[in-house]
Amino acid sequence: MSGVLPAALLATLLDRLLGEPTRWHPLVGFGRWAQYLEQRLNRHNSILRGAFAWALAVLPFTALAYWLASWAVLGWVFSVFCLYLCLGGQSLAAHARPIAEALQRQDLPVARELVGRIVSRDTRDLDEEGIARATVESVLENGSDALFAALFWFLLLGAPGVVLYRLSNTLDAMWGYRTPRFLLFGRVAARLDDALNYLPARLVALSYCLCGNAGAGWHSWRTQAAAWDSPNAGPVMAAGAGALHVQLGGSAVYHGESVTRPALGLGPAPRAQDILRALQLVRRSLLLWLAMITLLWIFRHA
Repeated sequence: MSGVLPAALLATLLDRLLGEPTRWHPLVGFGRWAQYLEQRLNRHNSILRGAFAWALAVLPFTALAYWLASWAVLGWVFSVFCLYLCLGGQSLAAHARPIAEALQRQDLPVARELVGRIVSRDTRDLDEEGIARATVESVLENGSDALFAALFWFLLLGAPGVVLYRLSNTLDAMWGYRTPRFLLFGRVAARLDDALNYLPARLVALSYCLCGNAGAGWHSWRTQAAAWDSPNAGPVMAAGAGALHVQLGGSAVYHGESVTRPALGLGPAPRAQDILRALQLVRRSLLLWLAMITLLWIFRHA
């Protein structure tokens, strides 16, 4: 961990200062590669073909990351750069904060357009509560996926670990739908993403509790998370909603179909300021993680 900790701290700082690269981001190229594989291999909506496509998409880049990270000095530099590209904390804030600002100006058309860029639900008819709810849910869940889980796998397995995780998570976002096209083909991608996120999601849920209203966060997590359809989003969003003392879930429209989701959290429906509070909760949780990692490193080298 001696080299991993400074690399994690530096990559987190780079994400904070620079944000996501606006041009030539490797994940954009990976998305095109994944789209090509899906178009060529998803002919019969087969689980076996989906597993083969996942392996072709993820394993070569993971092996390449393992090889590059094994170099003496350049390997450490590569690891820092690799984690920086896989973190999405500043990007999350850059997408969510303008939505809060639009709601505070009562500019619902702009807020609907902006929130439509970060969620998969239909946003055309959302009111202020619906926009704020969708954004807070996205901040809490994507904070876990794009920030904490990436950091977790980097700390555990270094650059190949974070590459494996980030590419798997990207494939789940592209293929993990329960639609006729992806129901079987995307099942392996969805299940592997669930497995990779299982432990990080519960650590994030605990962090949200510790950095917010601990009692409400813990109660919501233990009593409401199991009702959510995602085994990892449930604990994260329930704990986050309780920690913020807002209520998430409820009705939402996906692909033209209205879905009633279980209620998560305690308190009133979220408003514009709760988006900013959710971002603050994610930042506090990140500081908690970095502080704990640093303390463990100091204890180990004392």
